[in-house]
Amino acid sequence: MSMFSLSQDAQAQPFKGEKIEPDVTSGHLHHLTHDQQAAFSVFKDIIAKAQLYAPDHPHPTHDDPTLLRFLRARRFDPQRAMKQFADSEAWRKKHNVDALYATFPVDEFESARRFYPRWTGRRDKNGLPVYVYRIASLAGPLQKELNAVPTERRYQRIVALYETMTRFALRLCTHLPHRTAPTPVTSVTTIIDLEQVSLPALWSLRSHLQEASALATANYPETLSTIAVVNSPSFFPTVWNWIKPWFDEGTRRKVHVLGKDPGPTLRTLIDPKDLPKPYGGELDWKFEDEPALDDAAKAVLGEMPKGPVVFEDGEVRRPTPPPSSEPAVDPAPAPNKS
Repeated sequence: MSMFSLSQDAQAQPFKGEKIEPDVTSGHLHHLTHDQQAAFSVFKDIIAKAQLYAPDHPHPTHDDPTLLRFLRARRFDPQRAMKQFADSEAWRKKHNVDALYATFPVDEFESARRFYPRWTGRRDKNGLPVYVYRIASLAGPLQKELNAVPTERRYQRIVALYETMTRFALRLCTHLPHRTAPTPVTSVTTIIDLEQVSLPALWSLRSHLQEASALATANYPETLSTIAVVNSPSFFPTVWNWIKPWFDEGTRRKVHVLGKDPGPTLRTLIDPKDLPKPYGGELDWKFEDEPALDDAAKAVLGEMPKGPVVFEDGEVRRPTPPPSSEPAVDPAPAPNKS
């Protein structure tokens, strides 16, 4: 494996045998320091006074894990977190996000998964869902198909997929047994595969990738844990200099750039049975496949549901459209556990 010296913002390629050990508890529920808990209380108070949050029990408008993501993103500064939270709430209202997700056509939703990071159906050793993004899979006809999608609709697809990550995948993984329970799972582990990717191909996808990155940083903060870049080509330092400004400092420090043999390092983070074979594991899964649910997830879900769903109170449900919204298509039946 080669090692790239990218910058102080990204973790250089670890030597074989070294571990990736993200801190998935600091600043999270059940692990807050006295000062962090105080900041959390202040944050909830000021967003409630601004009518951005209603703490009424038993169903607050926002759960604590979501609120803490915004607070961690701003290093537990309540005023700065309030600014980002307010901007995000305004963004959700502007784009009618709840109605968009609830009425998104199932077939289009499933088709859109092909262009973005996909959940493998497995989790890392901390219980975080493992996503994979194989950039070469977007080449050729698929890239032409992506480019043919109107800009606004492409943006809406990205929003819908982030909603399913936060409202379904992360909540499901919180419900499943995991090492840090009862601390909620609020972020994902992502493998970005650059095998067979040329520099011109990456350049042609830059606006597509930047669009998704900017949306996540502003409105879905602190949802990325480890980012493992595998099969990195010799020109990756050049690419890194392009994309580095897209991420905040905290996200840049989560990037681990691996070479052609990422298995020894990835297996310190992901059990071999949950790591796809192309990356040094035992799981028979590739990017084009549906999620290969582990036994715990199968026991809860039966099978992977199709289309936009949420996970609430231990069950999969279709999102409920706001009262004023009109469905874009006839709503799909609620998924059944088989």
